[in-house]
Amino acid sequence: MSYINKLVALCDRLGCECRLNESLREHTTFRIGGNCKAAVFLNSEEAITETVAFCRENSIRFTVIGNGSNIIAEDKFFDGVVFVIGNGFSKINYILDGVVECEAGLMLSKLCVTMKNEGLTGLEFAYGIPGTVGGALYMNAGAYGGQMSDVVVSADYLDIDGSVRTILCENMDLSYRHSAFMNSGRIILRVRIRLQKGSVSEIEQKMEELLGRRRDKQPLNYPSAGSTFKRPEGAFAAALIEQCGLKGLSVGDAQVSEKHSGFIINKGNATFDDIMALVEKVKEKVKQDTGYELELEPEILR
Repeated sequence: MSYINKLVALCDRLGCECRLNESLREHTTFRIGGNCKAAVFLNSEEAITETVAFCRENSIRFTVIGNGSNIIAEDKFFDGVVFVIGNGFSKINYILDGVVECEAGLMLSKLCVTMKNEGLTGLEFAYGIPGTVGGALYMNAGAYGGQMSDVVVSADYLDIDGSVRTILCENMDLSYRHSAFMNSGRIILRVRIRLQKGSVSEIEQKMEELLGRRRDKQPLNYPSAGSTFKRPEGAFAAALIEQCGLKGLSVGDAQVSEKHSGFIINKGNATFDDIMALVEKVKEKVKQDTGYELELEPEILR
């Protein structure tokens, strides 16, 4: 029996869906990517621990994604397993004295609305970020002056030895678009955040204000991976790109957004090579004209 047949049988036993030859294009907000050997939609801690252990024990290549909003996936076939931690693992386990525990696959937007309805403030900055809670903590996502490190208390994760451990915020090495989870092999399972009591109407007003700013300034009508470049120390990537006259620059269907130059967008049928060629053109021009070296913010899946 091949490893794929064994994986399918394991997923059947665990009650989670396994799709063979699944397109990654359907699971990234950039809407690019080739097919993978199998995509497994995880729905419990047991499913995560057992399927990941299966892959590790059998030396099967795998990767873990959430909403795929900070990923640029190669168009080539991914000869391995993609684990999706999303809607199937997205419960809010408890809300107690301002501390909220939720599963890693919960969408940030849904958590923000729930917190607003509970009269808990502090997470408004995250409203509109198109990612999961686990993905947001993984990259210490932030916007409009707030970031996950401002609210996170602790998290549970699956370690590379198969054990489930708890880590406190102060040990997560959280900094700008960085955490200790990156490139560690550790998989975030649950996240706890601490919020403060607030006015439901004021929280709602703030959320709608920030969402309006996103709609006004960002090219939300096109597929993208959000901000394409990290903010360089002492400057802003979008301002540098615009200063260099790169707004609207295109390679194939990949384009530096004319609405917000910090975004590279997919105008329809952009390929991985289109996007990466455009990224390099932008980096070279900005380096040449300003001296700043831009660093890609999304992770490459290849």
